[in-house]
Amino acid sequence: MSYPPGQAGPRKRSNVVPIVAAVIAGVLLIVGIRWFTTRGDDSTSGSGPTTTATGAPPPRDGCTRVTVAASSEKAALLQQMAQTYHSSGRTVDGKCFDVQVNSVASGTAEANLAQGWDEALDGPAPDAWTPAASTWVSLLASDLTAKDRPTILPAEAAKSIVSTPLVLAMPEPMARALGWPDAQIGWSDVLALAKDPQGWAAKGHPEWGRFTLGKTNPTVSTSGLAATIGTLVAATGTSSDLTEAALQRPEVQQYLKDVETAVIHYGDTTLTYLTNLQHADDSGAALGYVSAVAVEEKSVLDYNAGNPSGNPATLGDHAPPKVPLVAVYPKEGTLYSDSPFVILDAPWSTADKQAGAQDFMEFLLLPEQQKVFTEANFRTADHQPGEPITSSPYLIADGVTIALNPPGPSVLRDVRALWTQVRKPARVLVVMDVSGSMASESGYGSESKLDLAKKAATSALGQLTDTDQMGLWAFTTDLPTPDTITADLVGVGPLAQTRQPIIDAISSLTPLNGTPLYAATREAAKAMNAQKDPNSINAVVVLTDGRNEYTDNDLDGLLRELNASAEEDGVRVFTIAYGPDADLATLQEISEASRAAAYDARNPTSIDKVFSDVLSNF
Repeated sequence: MSYPPGQAGPRKRSNVVPIVAAVIAGVLLIVGIRWFTTRGDDSTSGSGPTTTATGAPPPRDGCTRVTVAASSEKAALLQQMAQTYHSSGRTVDGKCFDVQVNSVASGTAEANLAQGWDEALDGPAPDAWTPAASTWVSLLASDLTAKDRPTILPAEAAKSIVSTPLVLAMPEPMARALGWPDAQIGWSDVLALAKDPQGWAAKGHPEWGRFTLGKTNPTVSTSGLAATIGTLVAATGTSSDLTEAALQRPEVQQYLKDVETAVIHYGDTTLTYLTNLQHADDSGAALGYVSAVAVEEKSVLDYNAGNPSGNPATLGDHAPPKVPLVAVYPKEGTLYSDSPFVILDAPWSTADKQAGAQDFMEFLLLPEQQKVFTEANFRTADHQPGEPITSSPYLIADGVTIALNPPGPSVLRDVRALWTQVRKPARVLVVMDVSGSMASESGYGSESKLDLAKKAATSALGQLTDTDQMGLWAFTTDLPTPDTITADLVGVGPLAQTRQPIIDAISSLTPLNGTPLYAATREAAKAMNAQKDPNSINAVVVLTDGRNEYTDNDLDGLLRELNASAEEDGVRVFTIAYGPDADLATLQEISEASRAAAYDARNPTSIDKVFSDVLSNF
């Protein structure tokens, strides 16, 4: 659906498109890049290098370096355990090893390994890989075969080093309204509430509004994939393994589609939901943000400790929430994130490095190290809970009554394809900064920052379907008068009609003047709220490389407006801090006020992957 003329707000825009088109046509070239960021796990996602060192010490002199790529929810802890390993004096055939743990989200690592790890772009090539769950190993095996690449996986199944099951995390009052802890609750209850037009009023709480669900994108996220599998198993009415035939049943597909209607947005990490919930709790609005979030059990304990990222370094920085979360173990069954430790038989590794990786894995499986994991809110490799779980009033140590088997690779592919067909549709306005500073060098060859951003935006469009709706604005000062700051280049409408016009408009963008960040964000949010579709994910994506450079500098007013809109289920504003001069702190405030997320692309060469991560919310 396109905007009617002038709907966006008080600033004049009706004559902007021809003016901008005349100014910008044919100025810059478009060039391609590859990108870096992390995605696919259930803690800190961030955006920056694909591999992120986790507070590693200097290299150990005289020892062979072993590089481990670890999923983000456990990478920082593993690096601490690597320090203990270094101090233990362990050797293999008289050789010592220097273990370096890098945080690489599971989906990103799988993609990098499948296409052939490029250290210049992907960071240090791993000798061992420990994703969040074995599903990623299964997908890698399938992708290597499909790409006709030699396998780099060991012949024997990888051992699990630690585990945590998927749960539905719910604010305690909401869980109790469903009968927790005595009642068996599951995806069927989510379905019933999602379909009930009364929402929480059906359970005696009209003040809570409709039932809403936080669920990450299963194409990139471990918890999102596990939740989708769990929902589909529930739809079959059995606890048996999911099959390709079951996915073809119309009633199974409709079940998943109905559950997806409750989703507030998707994304690459559950940390977005947990951080926004923490902010809502701080302001006394914990019951107004989301009804349930599909997360790993560990995340419930982390959140209740005031540390939703689960990073040991940030424990104690924030007080525990006023409204705690409880873990609901789906009665239809759930999957464990089993953290396999895969020793790669890759051309960049060596026999010595593989031996060191094997020794580090054996060290992690020792009782002393398994206790370290359980003290950090995980379960042991064989699913045994530690004291934090058994003593918590918000978890049930034996809550997993049915442990589901992960499907094989062909079923996993079909699961993700089905989700793409039935997921909640998106209605998104992309707002791109075309200020003069976007002409500066990106640090990637001779390309400007705008060159790279244009390629990233164009490439990321492929993640959305023709039935999703999208539009494009550009913003800068003096277009051509001081009162005109935004250019409505392509009105929001189905991508079946707007995809090519958006691509064409992006290709014509050129750097112009200043950065009216606050006013442009306000205009975009107002325009989208005026045409909000209750059956879609409504969002604005703002990309900027600078700070506000405009007479409208009322940030507090903008934040109040966005916060008030968020309380009424308004449009979410996802922001991208692009380039070293971008005001990331302010963009975080803007996104948090709208219950969305800010993404860090201050290294301009990361913008392609960052744009992809942003669109994974839809």
